[in-house]
Amino acid sequence: MSKPEVTAIIPVYNDHHSLGAAIPRSLETLAKITPDFEIIVAEDGSTDGSTEFVRDYEKRDPRVRLLHRDERQGRGKALNRAIREANGSIVCYYDVDLATDMQHLEELVGAIRGGYDIATGSRLLPDSDIVRTGGREIASRSYNLLVRTILGSKVFDHQCGFKAFNKERILPVLPTIRSNHWFWDTEILVRGQRMGFRVREFPVHWRAGKGTTVRMKDVFEMGSAILRLWWQIHVSKD
Repeated sequence: MSKPEVTAIIPVYNDHHSLGAAIPRSLETLAKITPDFEIIVAEDGSTDGSTEFVRDYEKRDPRVRLLHRDERQGRGKALNRAIREANGSIVCYYDVDLATDMQHLEELVGAIRGGYDIATGSRLLPDSDIVRTGGREIASRSYNLLVRTILGSKVFDHQCGFKAFNKERILPVLPTIRSNHWFWDTEILVRGQRMGFRVREFPVHWRAGKGTTVRMKDVFEMGSAILRLWWQIHVSKD
């Protein structure tokens, strides 16, 4: 197989039930965008059979690769590792539940082809089409307003799990990222903008996955993560 143009990363933790749909849909969608692609399943210490499922798929289709960890390291670490090991010059990732409609993948990849360093789907632009509970909507808008106000980001939606990068440009950013979990998405956007990267944000069709709720603990963690990154950037100069 020739060196792929695009690497699509699917971060996974105990998502066996979603992989059965996510992998074939990814193969189908990517094949319409480019003949040269690979899919990396960044599996992070799953115990539900996800590892075995992907290993079996890997044997049947060389375009699918498994990156496995025996113990859970965190979504951020899994993405860092997958991006470093990606063979494509364009690297994208999306959530295994395919909450963002895969029809947008061509636009995501196209933005990097067109010269942007980072591209990201957005649930908070006027033309975005989203369905989720009122509590999650309020929490999301409040969180993103704080990121824009405190950290100076120009992006409206930092947490949408649907992003792409110019691999060569993004690699130097990875060692600066401190978050290993959910805040990784925000941190890479903030640090990328501070390095002068061109960022393309576009509206998407998005549906909330099952079992996603907002707890008070999450709200406090969101605020703490924003303030911690502000401190790292402006005081400790990390």
